[in-house]
Amino acid sequence: MRLLLDQGLPRSAALLLREAGIDTVHVGEIGFSTAADADILKRARLERQVVVTLDADFHSLLAHSGDTSPSVIRIRIEGLRADPLSKLLQTVCAQTKEELEQGAAVTVQSGRIRIHRLPILG
Repeated sequence: MRLLLDQGLPRSAALLLREAGIDTVHVGEIGFSTAADADILKRARLERQVVVTLDADFHSLLAHSGDTSPSVIRIRIEGLRADPLSKLLQTVCAQTKEELEQGAAVTVQSGRIRIHRLPILG
């Protein structure tokens, strides 16, 4: 699994995830810090990455587009530092691996993970 961490998430979490064996890059490491959400989704699709974000806009963009990729994990827990975020993402990725590989919009809240298969039909 390959992750692309969005702006707003600690850049150091990418390093911790790589150390844990998960291929991870932060948008700040690739010059995408100020990129539009649509451009981040496009890159993630091309690179076969899962976008990890705090931003609800990514799920909305996927819903409106009808796309089946890339998968997006939205974290709805404020103030996570790098280490707890890294551990949380390791757990989420392990629990939702199949769905993320097939295309999913995943929302993570304290004690709860919601999964919507892509495309999102409204």
